[in-house]
Amino acid sequence: MESTSTAKPLKLNYKRTMLIGFAFFGILLLWQVYDSWCPTLLSELFKNSFGVTDEKQVQYLVGVMMAIDNLAALILLPIFGRLSDKTRTPIGKRMPYILVGTAVCAIAFPFIPLFYYWNNAAGVISMMLITVVFAMMYRNPAVALMPDVTPKPLRSKANGIINIMGYIGGAFATVLGIFFVLSEFLGTAKNPDGTLKPFTWAHGNVWAIEAPFLIGAVLMVISAVVLFFTVRENELEAKLKEEMERGEEEAEVADRVTEDAPLSKANRNMLLLILGAEFFWFMADNGIATFMVNYTVYLLKTSTASAMVNTIVGGVGSVLGFALGGLIASKIGRKWTLFGGLGLSLLSYVVWIVLTFTVGAEVGKFPIWLYVIWFVKGFGMSLVHVNSYPMVVELCPNSKIGRYTGYYYASSMAAQTITPIALGSLLLIPSLSWAYLPVYGAICLLISAVVFFFVKNVKSVKTKFAKGLEALGQDDE
Repeated sequence: MESTSTAKPLKLNYKRTMLIGFAFFGILLLWQVYDSWCPTLLSELFKNSFGVTDEKQVQYLVGVMMAIDNLAALILLPIFGRLSDKTRTPIGKRMPYILVGTAVCAIAFPFIPLFYYWNNAAGVISMMLITVVFAMMYRNPAVALMPDVTPKPLRSKANGIINIMGYIGGAFATVLGIFFVLSEFLGTAKNPDGTLKPFTWAHGNVWAIEAPFLIGAVLMVISAVVLFFTVRENELEAKLKEEMERGEEEAEVADRVTEDAPLSKANRNMLLLILGAEFFWFMADNGIATFMVNYTVYLLKTSTASAMVNTIVGGVGSVLGFALGGLIASKIGRKWTLFGGLGLSLLSYVVWIVLTFTVGAEVGKFPIWLYVIWFVKGFGMSLVHVNSYPMVVELCPNSKIGRYTGYYYASSMAAQTITPIALGSLLLIPSLSWAYLPVYGAICLLISAVVFFFVKNVKSVKTKFAKGLEALGQDDE
């Protein structure tokens, strides 16, 4: 094999990476629709079922229901990761799981709003669970595709492109929500005197909430079809063997990773610290995301369309971070890039807290300063996400990428299982209002930053990257 001193500079195949990104496009499209609407749909269902008018009284139940899907993911993601590592078929080891998971999700997902419209809580919950189980069959193998065909030193840049594709899917779902004016159906429309209209099951058109779910399902199928016809797993595995071996030599790890040897003590410590920090940053990020629509509706008393616009603003910040995160990491290393992202996000929460309890917000209006905070937070957390997954799969040989992808998602899903319940339960305390939402996020992020600080900093100086026009030139087929 060619030595690293004389080897041709590593060059990311942008075309192939973007095609793989269609998998993440489908994932985030589905989850953006799911996370944006299911908490509020459940809130209204439970309020109606229990005959209560104060939404805070049912948030612990909403938290439990939003956590059950994450508990299923916590169990299933590592299972599907290991299974796909060991699977061998004519269409590859990941593709069978992607195709089956997509098909079932696409059928079940549009029934969630239909059962809601029929005031059938059991139907809504059943369709949510089916969607989650088969989304997990799809998600781990789809995410593992990128490191399967990308040498380790290039994975942060590739992960940035993958995440940009995903956020395009998420932004598309958000725009759908605004276009179909979901807030009108959920009873947040205003009377002429400025007061909110009460919720009734006859209020609104079912297509106002059905359309985003249905279109999301269709686009998820299209993304899987594009992936299937453009990414040939078995052919790429043979073609990229030499590049993948070189990537193993130039990985940013404490000790060299080999195929059959167990994880070294130093690498194990790195893995545990990364997963521990990841747990707490997902406690913050998912806790806020789960209840942000409710924060908008019940505290700010404004339309959910404002929350959708806020999500888009945060997505713009995220896309910028995804585009720059790999480049920054190639200069200062993944650890300090990620740590800087945590610090920037923590700062945005602190500013949110200060402005909430000093300036405040006018009832019925979404504050402009919250858009700015969401942009900064989006940028900071994108630096975290673009580098964290590559850091985890850096610690394993290529034959175990699915398993380590499972570890990564097990940590995030454990957090996402706990955080809705924890935050929903805290809101039962009479002295705590929706205004304390960013306080919860700031505490979790602070813990995450402290844990991650102790991750060993390993900066590879051996890798030669293609630069300038060479890096942007025609991709090899």
